[in-house]
Amino acid sequence: MRLKTTLFLLALLAFISSLIGVYIHYTSLQANFLAKAREEGESKAEAMRIRLSAFLSEQLKPVSALAGMEQLEDALIFKSDGKLKAANRVLDHFNSALGVDVCYLMDSNGDTVASSNRFDADSFVGQNFKFRPYFQYAMRSVPRTYLALGTTSLKRGVYFSYPVHSDKRLEPVGVVVIKDRMEKLEELLSTGTGELIFLTAPSGIIFASSSPQYIFTSEGKITPEVQRELSETRQFGEGPWEWSGLSYPEPNTAYDRLGKKYLVYRRGVERFPGWSIQVLVESDYDYLNYLKPLYSENRPLVLPLILLICVSVGILYRRASMEVLQRRNAEAALRHNEERFRTLYNQTPAMLHSIDPSGRLVRVSDYWSELLGYSREEVVGRNLTDFMSDESREHAINVVLPNFLRDGFAKEIEYTFIKKNGEPIDVLLSAITERDDEGKIFRSIAVLVDVTERKRAERGLQQARKMLENYSRDLERQVRERTLEITNILKYTPAVVSLKDREGRYLLVNSRFSEMFKIGSDKVRGHSDEEIFPPDVATLLSGHDRRVLEAREPFSVEERMEWEGAVRVYLTVKFPLFDEDGVVTGVGSISTDVTALKEAQEELRRLSSRVLEGQERERAAVARELHDELGQVLTALKMDAVWLAERLKDGDERAADHAHKMSENIDRTIDEVRGMVMNLRPGVLDDLGLIAALEWLSDEVERRTGIPCTFRHSELPRLGTVAETAIYRIAQEALTNVARHSGAARAEVALKREAGNLILTVYDDGEGFDVEPGKPFESHGLSGIRERAELIGGSVEITSVSYGGTRVKFTLPIDAHIREPEN
Repeated sequence: MRLKTTLFLLALLAFISSLIGVYIHYTSLQANFLAKAREEGESKAEAMRIRLSAFLSEQLKPVSALAGMEQLEDALIFKSDGKLKAANRVLDHFNSALGVDVCYLMDSNGDTVASSNRFDADSFVGQNFKFRPYFQYAMRSVPRTYLALGTTSLKRGVYFSYPVHSDKRLEPVGVVVIKDRMEKLEELLSTGTGELIFLTAPSGIIFASSSPQYIFTSEGKITPEVQRELSETRQFGEGPWEWSGLSYPEPNTAYDRLGKKYLVYRRGVERFPGWSIQVLVESDYDYLNYLKPLYSENRPLVLPLILLICVSVGILYRRASMEVLQRRNAEAALRHNEERFRTLYNQTPAMLHSIDPSGRLVRVSDYWSELLGYSREEVVGRNLTDFMSDESREHAINVVLPNFLRDGFAKEIEYTFIKKNGEPIDVLLSAITERDDEGKIFRSIAVLVDVTERKRAERGLQQARKMLENYSRDLERQVRERTLEITNILKYTPAVVSLKDREGRYLLVNSRFSEMFKIGSDKVRGHSDEEIFPPDVATLLSGHDRRVLEAREPFSVEERMEWEGAVRVYLTVKFPLFDEDGVVTGVGSISTDVTALKEAQEELRRLSSRVLEGQERERAAVARELHDELGQVLTALKMDAVWLAERLKDGDERAADHAHKMSENIDRTIDEVRGMVMNLRPGVLDDLGLIAALEWLSDEVERRTGIPCTFRHSELPRLGTVAETAIYRIAQEALTNVARHSGAARAEVALKREAGNLILTVYDDGEGFDVEPGKPFESHGLSGIRERAELIGGSVEITSVSYGGTRVKFTLPIDAHIREPEN
């Protein structure tokens, strides 16, 4: 009885277990079905997004390179026929090389000036596209990728725009555009597996589809605002944009007009805000309806089967228990071995992968996925050749894989894999196959060795060898050219050129040296200055050579030497000669005869001095005439006007008032004449000296201009008339510039004696101006200041910065200009 109960319970348990198993199996199949469907849909959407992003980035680098072509810049700037033809040739070349629809160039107004389709019926030349956003963004120096329907060709395309810049302008001078064909995009969307795939704009317009009937239809009803915006941009033509017939009651579900249900998988498009890629998969698979016929057909067999199971349970229980125990032990050992193999496979520091006979990856090591930048989930199930370059993929499919499946092994096959970031990696692949009990290949294991650096080094070595050969040939050519040039320079230059070693022995002299000193170059080489020239000339030359050797840097000097009864002046540049280790090996010298120039400069200085002296004499004469003649006349008129005013004040007040005003006008005229006399030749300069004259000048400038002007000085001896006059005129001209040009709030004049020099400084805090180093002063009267300074042997230094003030500093060696005391 206990056995029957036990068997009954076992049968009942078996029945219940069967029902539970059926239910669990059903729910598991349903869950697996839905999960697999979702996973496949998500995977397809993600793969489509990646491919689309790659396609939309394909022409970014080519359009950037095209924008940098010099012919396009010249065509936009000059717009001559020749420049436009050159630009068209470049556009034709890029169009042919890239296999795109058209390449064209627009000026800054949006007019197309050159195009690769200029001979077609729908030529872009002369068309204006400034309303296009890709043109507007590019003119703001922002490259743009734009999807739209062509307004001229009425063909959809992907537009890649890039600004064309010029060194002469900050803003772009135009825009170059590459329009790619839509056939490439349609091929990406056509998977052949029955899904609907849409590329949808932010406005809801379907721009591309795996089914042509949906192109330029709308996901939903278009609002008037969106309708107006689409009409203005003409991005998708003139319209109308009818409803696609798809409704989206739920976020991931869609229904068509016939009520067919689709599962929707949506992904955003990189660098295109609002754009999305959608994958719609039919969802008409009713899992329960699929199981009902199976259940109805097998229902009569269920009870006998359960009874049979109950009877068999007791018989097989013991044996099953033993087998279960043995199986558990075997499975535990198998799991342990598999875990060890998996750990070794995944964690080994080498690239390992396994593929099935169809070439799909079934396992990759951690190092494999890390090196290529993918996760294991992204690669398992995909074809191995998907990760290869085009050349390697073709070689693998046509040659390597057929031989590998036939022979069962492959050794050191060179491949180029492409990382996720687009970077290529060179590998050597060795692999063997694994076969089942029937001898069929079911899997392979491959080891890949990264040889990228070695390949890069080999390519770099080959390139370097070619470059070295080219460089050597070019260097030999340049040496020949430079040698010829130097030989001609040494032969025909009017300068005297020589090279010496450290001991002062001549290594080389040019023909001018031999002509001047009347000695052949063969008699000069190997000899020193002491062996060739008189002692005074040799001492002069060797002394300058020693200075170069000690300082290890070049310098220029005027050398005066007497040769054959004539004194000549040379402007000589001495410079050290270095070897490859930086050691000074000798001295070079280039001497230019400036005797005539020096004589002309001295004559010019004497002439200028006489001119300025004549000017000062003339100024003094005019000042005396004004003071003695006009001054006396004005004084007499003043006295008469005062007398007349006194006589008329009691009888005719109006006439007396006019006489009084006449007296005031005469006073002002006397002041102006006095100022003119002082400007022409201040008597205080002749009577009291330079310090008193500068003090009067500072006060006069402050009185006339209202600019506070201070004067500081130290004790100085009286100088010669020429020197004092020149210094006074320099200060006067500098203060005149302050009053006229600087807009200063204050000015300062300083006169002092320092280290044997007289230093005059005139400073103001006005606007200033930019002083270019080495450029002569030719504005604001500065040339006159410089000329007066040089005539008396002084120098002028002017420092000025825009809005930072100006400082004029005059320096004069004082000893030669001190006035001899009068007896």
